[in-house]
Amino acid sequence: MLLQIFCLLLTFAADDSWDKVRAAKNGAEMRVNKKDAKPPLQAKFDEATSDSLIAVVKDAQVFIPKDEIERIDYRPPQTSSRVTRETKTTKGVDDSAADSQGQPMAKGKTAPPSAATSSSSSSVAIGGKPGFELIYRAKGVTK
Repeated sequence: MLLQIFCLLLTFAADDSWDKVRAAKNGAEMRVNKKDAKPPLQAKFDEATSDSLIAVVKDAQVFIPKDEIERIDYRPPQTSSRVTRETKTTKGVDDSAADSQGQPMAKGKTAPPSAATSSSSSSVAIGGKPGFELIYRAKGVTK
C-alpha cells in the first residue's frame, strides 16, 4: 500500500516538471539535452504536447519526442534592460591665485574673482543575459 502511494507521488512529481515545460513562454531560449547526444541543442521554445517538444532551431521547426529528452534548461525572460547608463556631474569653484596665463600672481596685484567649474562624465554598461535554469529532467537521469 505504501509502495503504491510512493509510486503515485513520483508520477505526479515527474508530470509537474513537464508541466513547467508546457508553461514556458513562446520564443524562450532552451538547451535540450537529448539521450546519446553530446552537445545540447540550442533552441527557442514553440510548444509542448503531452509526449513531445516542438522547438525552433536555426529557423527550422524541430519535433523532439519526450522519451528522447534527457534534460531541458530554460533561460527566464529578461525583466529589465541589460543597458545601464550612468552620468556623473561635479561642480566647484576655482579659487586659485593665478592670472589668465596660469602664472602666479605678482605681489600687490589682486586675484581675479573665483570662477565656477563643472565636469561631467557618462558611461554605458551592457550586462549579461540571465543564466539557464533546469525545468525538466527525465526519470532515472542523475546528472
